[in-house]
Amino acid sequence: MNTSAYSVKAILNKLVDLLALNNHTMDKRSFLKNLGMLSLTGVPLLQSLDLLAKQTSNIPAEELAKDEDFWEAIRSGYKLKPDYINLENGYYCFLPQEILEKQLEHIREVNYQGSYYMRTVQWDNKKKMAAKLAELAGCSSDELIITRNTTESLDLVIGGFHWKEGDEAVMAEQDYGSMLNMFKLMEKKQGVVNKIISVPNHPTSDDEIVNLYANAITSKTRLLMVCHMINITGQILPIRKICDMAHSKGVEVLVDGAHAFAHINFSIPDLGCDYYGASLHKWLSVPLGAGILYVKQGNASHVWPLLASGVTDQNDIGWLNQIGTHPVHTDLTIADSIDFYLKIGRERKESRLRYLQNYWTSRVRNVPHIEVNTPEDPKRYCGIGNVGIKGMKPQLLADTLLKKYKIYTVAIDGAGVHGCRITPNLYTTTKELDTFVEALKAMG
Repeated sequence: MNTSAYSVKAILNKLVDLLALNNHTMDKRSFLKNLGMLSLTGVPLLQSLDLLAKQTSNIPAEELAKDEDFWEAIRSGYKLKPDYINLENGYYCFLPQEILEKQLEHIREVNYQGSYYMRTVQWDNKKKMAAKLAELAGCSSDELIITRNTTESLDLVIGGFHWKEGDEAVMAEQDYGSMLNMFKLMEKKQGVVNKIISVPNHPTSDDEIVNLYANAITSKTRLLMVCHMINITGQILPIRKICDMAHSKGVEVLVDGAHAFAHINFSIPDLGCDYYGASLHKWLSVPLGAGILYVKQGNASHVWPLLASGVTDQNDIGWLNQIGTHPVHTDLTIADSIDFYLKIGRERKESRLRYLQNYWTSRVRNVPHIEVNTPEDPKRYCGIGNVGIKGMKPQLLADTLLKKYKIYTVAIDGAGVHGCRITPNLYTTTKELDTFVEALKAMG
């Protein structure tokens, strides 16, 4: 079949025929409405998603990103709270219904086996999940471990780094508060000197950003921390250029990838960093309680573990991976979330999220009373944006959006950013964003 000759509407109609239940014909509207519940009637969401993805395989990601019919099919796999439009997926991207059911299956199975599971296959399964994540990240399985979140991953490196009094660390005021607090603790505990820069919301070039970090480095600098994607604005930073610069000065680089992993398509080794941490409950939609830490081959011995483990080889990343007894069913669900992500497609997801962000920001960038705090250059953003109303406190903006317009966001007021962070997800529709845009315009 020549897929390019078919519209997504036509493909969905074909899927309706393929997936008709109990020999009854469903129209497209019924299919979209019931797609998320097909697992209850014999046709799992992942199976129908696989068919849909195959049928649209020849449609370019940028073209498919604009087709609301395709994404309506994805949306139908989620159970959405009707009380408000959720534009705050950056904290926690909740699970599609079938992945939630998979998680519950894993919980039941672990509970069924109890100590037998924990003493026999727990660690083998964790290694299998870590290997799947390493494949997704493009790195070796002996360079990646599963943690509980980004904070644990990055603070493990910050707190475990072999500091000496007077050593310097470079970071930005736009970095996440938990990591900045950890550096403050190292200042008190180890005598580390923290050099803090400020990343502009609208940089003119990569060189402007690289030079900001470069100018903060001295002969005493040991570690540089940088966000892959700044959590409060969504700005994507030129990580490879920053890493190359830092390495040329003998400085190791720690990257906060909380919002980049499974959001944009990349390979961690291609970034050239020494350490990379991310949360899986954000854009990969894994249940709460899982993150990753990448440690470049040969660097594990540069860091003391958070908790002592039984691994004695300091070159083995496993020596950093002791966290005690934890919810292992979350680890098992990682594979299901990866399957869901890959069936949609890396490029498709990135293209859709970038399309959604540009869809609303392009409609308000030139409105006099509205200020967009995210760069306009497509290479510097993806799904996250930040917007403010001139003369209005961010918290008042967030409260007004929720109370008057039933739109849920989060207020950001600091580090040179004054507005609300807007984080749509794959289930977000352009109609919902139209409502958001009209709300912003009405506040003038």
